[in-house]
Amino acid sequence: MGLALRTGQRYTYADYLRWPDDARYELIDGEAFLMAPAPLIEHQEVAGELYHQLRNQLEGKPCRPFIAPVDVRLPRADEADAAIDTVVQPDVLVVCDPSKIDRRGVRGAPDWLVEVLSPSTAAHDQIAKRRTYERAGVREYWLVHPGDRTLTVYVLENGEYGRPEIYELKDETPIGVLPGVSIAWDALVARLPKPEY
Repeated sequence: MGLALRTGQRYTYADYLRWPDDARYELIDGEAFLMAPAPLIEHQEVAGELYHQLRNQLEGKPCRPFIAPVDVRLPRADEADAAIDTVVQPDVLVVCDPSKIDRRGVRGAPDWLVEVLSPSTAAHDQIAKRRTYERAGVREYWLVHPGDRTLTVYVLENGEYGRPEIYELKDETPIGVLPGVSIAWDALVARLPKPEY
């Protein structure tokens, strides 16, 4: 990820739907970003475990978890899907408003989402995507740093992400916008490869 096409052309969701299936892209403000090849195993461990825990805790509740790849279309106003210029694929997300979910994915801001940082995507996730999620109204945005064993949490207040909270990946971390839902870290962290320093 983070490999912008740099063609100078602005793209929309209509363009995005015509691109070949053998390469994955995201659109941010009309700029296409080629997604990186398959991530490291710790990325998959973290994303899969978070989805699993969320699925179990949200069973029978209106909020639904999803795991990438799921297209999340982020319109700026009421434009038609074809005109949307921002389409992302967060690693794991939760949507509590069923009207945002359709056959193509999600239209509108998820309530909560997480990006699992990889060396090739860290800057993109921490800067460009954070701004995008803030503008779209994602209520809570998590960045998991598997190598550092840390979690950065942004909470939307008055339309902005304030100063983030930073946690160690241990014990449990509650999800603020999903009352009664938390992520347990200890068993997951024990399965991760040892950090390389």
